[in-house]
Amino acid sequence: MRIIIAGGHGKIALRLEERLKSGAVGLVRNPAHVADIEATGAEAVVCDLERASVEEVAAIAAGADAVVFAAGAGPGSGAARKDSVDRAASVLLAEAAERAGVRRFVQVSSMGAGRPPQGGDEVWAAYIKAKTEAEEDLRARDLDWTILRPGRLTDEPGTGLVRLAPEVPPGAVPRDDVAAVIVALLEAPGTVRRTLELVSGDTPIQTAIGTE
Repeated sequence: MRIIIAGGHGKIALRLEERLKSGAVGLVRNPAHVADIEATGAEAVVCDLERASVEEVAAIAAGADAVVFAAGAGPGSGAARKDSVDRAASVLLAEAAERAGVRRFVQVSSMGAGRPPQGGDEVWAAYIKAKTEAEEDLRARDLDWTILRPGRLTDEPGTGLVRLAPEVPPGAVPRDDVAAVIVALLEAPGTVRRTLELVSGDTPIQTAIGTE
């Protein structure tokens, strides 16, 4: 498989690349991050999704089996970058996937998307708005999409045990387990056109996804 991963240097993406090895292509904005991706066994491509054209991204995606949007503006970024990365870059990647004929698209969103933001400040509100609009754009496309909404992300070791459903109570989940779930989703046609929330639980990942 050849899987294109936007946000290739992110904490979830690096874990995903470690699992996929040579099957992964991580897109990064900063050339200094190329070595970190290559150290996982994956390929790295320098591509700034805030500046690239649809044609440029489609050329990178051509021939891929799937695309994963795991990019995010990150902590410390303002409302403007929540929109330009968490929304606009996802829209750009989805458009590029369509043009390249890559049907499978897994979008990493966030619990809280799809409803009014609860608490937080204007930057949090902008983040939830961006994730919600990115989801809405993807649902309107003729792609085999799956939207994954993880809960609060941690760097604890993964357990392989999760709670995965269209709606789950708020909670946390290790990034290790998010990456493992994405790999399983890529191989699970039954999850196409589904929006799934994810937190830690007591169900093995393959069972939760329905592939076992």
